[in-house]
Amino acid sequence: MAFELDGRLAADTIPVGDLMLSRVLLMNDSRYPWAILVPRRPDLTELIDLPVAERTILMEEIAALSGALRDLHAPTKINVAALGNVVAQLHVHVVARYDKDPAWPGPVFGKGPAVPYEPAAAAAAVAGLVARLGVA
Repeated sequence: MAFELDGRLAADTIPVGDLMLSRVLLMNDSRYPWAILVPRRPDLTELIDLPVAERTILMEEIAALSGALRDLHAPTKINVAALGNVVAQLHVHVVARYDKDPAWPGPVFGKGPAVPYEPAAAAAAVAGLVARLGVA
């Protein structure tokens, strides 16, 4: 079976590119610098579903994406989460947070409606991630 991105993730995000293991997506919510990694493997729901070698790759991709968001946005904190309560497909949220953002200090999930990026801002956000991650 081939990898297919969950429809809800596809609807809520802007494609950035692919790393060695994961697809990188920009969450289409301009309130937070927020990206998602989705391992391009079929039928995964939990981190433990990945073989050890791929879990190691995913951790390095999380670190790279965290570093890119820190370099681009100078946040107070980087949050990393793999919840899957709404979308079961394994995916990891990496969110740059500020102590004055709308959800601080709580989680960003479900804190009001998303504010989609304007096209130019989306293009700039994607370009910044592409440049720092070297995604294809």
